[in-house]
Amino acid sequence: MARVLNAASLSQPVLSIRDLRKSFTLHTIDGRTVTSLRGVDLDVHAGEHVALAGASGAGKSSLLRCVHRTYLPDSGSVRLRTDVGEPVELTGLDDRSMARLRGRQFGYVSQFLSAPPRTGPLRVVASAAGRRGLDQSAATEAATGALRRLNLEEALWDVDCSLLSGGERQRVNLAAGTVCPPRLLLLDEPFSALDPANRAAAVELVASLADGGVAVLAVFHDLDAIRRLASRVVLLADGRIAREGAAAMMVEELG
Repeated sequence: MARVLNAASLSQPVLSIRDLRKSFTLHTIDGRTVTSLRGVDLDVHAGEHVALAGASGAGKSSLLRCVHRTYLPDSGSVRLRTDVGEPVELTGLDDRSMARLRGRQFGYVSQFLSAPPRTGPLRVVASAAGRRGLDQSAATEAATGALRRLNLEEALWDVDCSLLSGGERQRVNLAAGTVCPPRLLLLDEPFSALDPANRAAAVELVASLADGGVAVLAVFHDLDAIRRLASRVVLLADGRIAREGAAAMMVEELG
């Protein structure tokens, strides 16, 4: 069950998005411009799990990538409330400051793992824990716990990640995103390659983050994941928020 939040816990958003806009020019096709986001306003609070829904091309992944700054938005504001004071405007940060903030304050889990060559799962996850402030010993211990929780066999912990199956790589990616949990977690189809047993473990892990006060903004195409995890669902259409509401109400509508 998704956690029900009281008014006090919703007072200060961890993530605040205002009038976010993003377009792409298709230089290699015909030079036309495609608009992905058309002025999105959205807040995500501590302990809240917001699921983004909508048809393919509605702007869901573009929104996550603009927050992560994989994409630089055309205009608008993306503010992250860190653990050191006033909110930080992410759109104006230099690349080095953005990289430091990503390491400590928020994580991004996509369908696909990007790992350095000849690097095993334990090192990948321990490195993520180190970027969140743990020393080497504590980071290794945290990585061990994260990999065990997601049922990755210990025999694979030192195997080059490129040799793992899709489901194994996805679990490594989820372990790295959630180890020593950040203030904000962005999820883009994090369970797509998982079998039922490992999917259940991954869903349980993400569900537990709410109790630790982690703000989660996620894209799922699976209504069951939305039903089990989301406290609020935001429906995007043509780059805008069409509707939003409590998960129970919105899942019934989407189903």
